[in-house]
Amino acid sequence: MFKKILIANRGEIAVRIIRACKEMGITSVAVYTEADSKSLHVALADEKYCIGKAESKTSYLNQELIISVALLSKAEAIHPGYGFLSENADFAKLCQKNNIVFIGPNPESMKLFSNKSKLKEIITKTGIKVIPGTVVIKTIDEAEKAASAIGYPLMLKACEGGGGRGIRLIFNASMLKASFDEATREALQAFANGDLYIEKYISPARHIEFQILADENKNVVCLGERDCSIQRKNQKLIEESPSPAISETKRLEMMELITKAIKEIGYIGAGTLEFLLDSNGDFWFMEMNLRLQVEHGVTEMLTGFDIVKWQIRIASGMKLDFTQKDIKIKGCAIECRINAKSCGTTHLLNVPGGPSVRFDTFIVTGYTMTPYYDSLLGKLIVFAKTREESLRKLRASLCELVIEGVETNRGEQLQIVLDDKFSNGSYDLTFMNNR
Repeated sequence: MFKKILIANRGEIAVRIIRACKEMGITSVAVYTEADSKSLHVALADEKYCIGKAESKTSYLNQELIISVALLSKAEAIHPGYGFLSENADFAKLCQKNNIVFIGPNPESMKLFSNKSKLKEIITKTGIKVIPGTVVIKTIDEAEKAASAIGYPLMLKACEGGGGRGIRLIFNASMLKASFDEATREALQAFANGDLYIEKYISPARHIEFQILADENKNVVCLGERDCSIQRKNQKLIEESPSPAISETKRLEMMELITKAIKEIGYIGAGTLEFLLDSNGDFWFMEMNLRLQVEHGVTEMLTGFDIVKWQIRIASGMKLDFTQKDIKIKGCAIECRINAKSCGTTHLLNVPGGPSVRFDTFIVTGYTMTPYYDSLLGKLIVFAKTREESLRKLRASLCELVIEGVETNRGEQLQIVLDDKFSNGSYDLTFMNNR
């Protein structure tokens, strides 16, 4: 097992990883910018190094700088969290070159699987249904020909990356022409790769993702699914597990199909396969995330398995010490993402508590929210034996959560979980339209 790990990230995910390290007896190394100097992850880490001013490009995204801190601190491994360098094959290769373990897939797997159009070709061979679409399209002429064959409406997507960037819903040819260059530029700026592809638009649908863990000995487990259909502009707001739209029989069928596919493609580490579930009950594969998901805590609360610790163990060469038979999908876990809607300093913070209530955050009283990074302040996650009880617990916890000094979306989240359509589980990806 590693003795020292550098966390190449910030915010709540850096705090989450540091806590896992402490519980595993591993020394944690934090990197931070001047803007993050008073952040909780800096206070909690065993060692900390300032890597410059606020701009991500010269700090958290500066590969050589992160590696130099790892070498200086004698860290044996780097955990990238999510975002920033977490799905960067070049960074994983740079870690390898400097004899530092990258806690995630190897550079070759990352290069192959991070390209969504290439991955779809691989997944198709495993028997999983893939949304009809194209490989990389380089020009607007290619896009228009593909669109005519697939039919409108359709989705224009970036081949690499995520977080809702580089994605456009296209209803007609004129809209495609107007959006193509814009989406290319956005993808290039966000992911340093402007390649796009087209896929069929499926609606109505739900966004369902399945969490997997796989070690280097081809042991694979699927930890069930998360329903991530409450979204605004492709940004997730609420996630729950299990999905109220999936039967036990269908769940087990998909879990078996997915574990078989992961063994066939030889993936190692934590990963998430994302699907659209259509109105006929068919699953259509969209993409695979090769990292820790923001919403990993939902699955942890439901199953009792610590995904962060298992990421670290797998990267150190350990085998999974449990099998698919040990995965029990019982009860209900729901997460609300609490986002900042303004900058400011928190002068009062009250975190909800009680059995099976978790608030993953990096803010403390006196913390100043800046405009430099993601707006996520924390994730409120609850678990109960039934969905009805879990909903009541979530509503009560949202009422109990107080963050004064920074405007948040807490009120909006409370309105969503009080909505009849959410309460009865009949929502889909159109839920947030016109809200």
